[in-house]
Amino acid sequence: MPDEVIASPWERLRRHTPARIALGRSGISVPTAQHLAFQLAHAQARDAVHRPLDVRAVADAIEALGVPTLRAHSQASDRAAYLQRPDQGRRLDTASATALEAERQGQPQDLCIVVADGLSALAVERHAAPLLAALLAELQADMRAWRLTPAVLVEQGRVAIGDDIGERLGAQLVLVLIGERPGLSSPDSLGLYLTWAPRRGRSDAERNCISNVRPEGLDYPGAARRAAWLLRAARERGLTGVMLKDESAPLPRLAHENASDFRLA
Repeated sequence: MPDEVIASPWERLRRHTPARIALGRSGISVPTAQHLAFQLAHAQARDAVHRPLDVRAVADAIEALGVPTLRAHSQASDRAAYLQRPDQGRRLDTASATALEAERQGQPQDLCIVVADGLSALAVERHAAPLLAALLAELQADMRAWRLTPAVLVEQGRVAIGDDIGERLGAQLVLVLIGERPGLSSPDSLGLYLTWAPRRGRSDAERNCISNVRPEGLDYPGAARRAAWLLRAARERGLTGVMLKDESAPLPRLAHENASDFRLA
C-alpha cells in the first residue's frame, strides 16, 4: 500500500475554519499528522473539563478592574459530583447562600456579575477579566450609571446558579460568565448568559446567550458591545430571553448572495 498522503480537493477551504475538514487520506486512513492532532485536541478538551479553577488569580484580575469579589460554591462538592449531578451545580451550598444573603443591600442593584467555572475553567482564567474590562468600559458611557453588586466567583457552577445568586443579592439583572463545553478546536470558549429578574426556577428560554467569546471566536470588544446592548435593552424593557432579540448589529450577509451553492469550480 502506498504511504503517501493524498490531499483533499477541498483543502483550500480549511483556511476559513478550524473544523476538521479536508484532512486528506493515506490509503483508506486519516493521515498520521491529522490523527495525532485529533488526539491532542481531545486531550486538551478533557483537561479543560477537569482543570480546577484558579479562583485567586481570577479574583485578583477582576479586583484590579476596581470590582470587588465574593466567593461561593455550588452544592456539587467536587468535579465528579458536578459532572454526575447537574442539579447540584445550579444551587448554592448552604454556607454560600447564607454569606450572600448577608451581603444583600437595602436598595436593589442593577446588575450582578457571576463568574463560574462551568465546563472549562481555562476559558474563565483566560477571558473573564479581559471581557469584563471591555464590558465595564462600554457601560461607563451610559447616561444612567450602573449599580453593581460585588462580582461572585463560583466553583462547580452551572448557568442557572446565577439565578440563585442574583435573587439572594437582590439584583435586577444577572450576567453569568461561564466556561463552555469544550470542542475539539475550542477548549477555552467563554459563554455569557443574561437574565432579567433572576430567581430560582427560571428557564433557559428566559436568558440571552453570547457564545464562543475568545480571540479566535467572538473577540472581547465585539462581545462587550453585544452584552452592553442587551443589558441596556433588558433594563429599559424589563425582560430577557426569547422576547429580547439581539439587534446590536445588522445580520452578516454572504459576499455572493446570488451564488446558488458552494461547489468548487
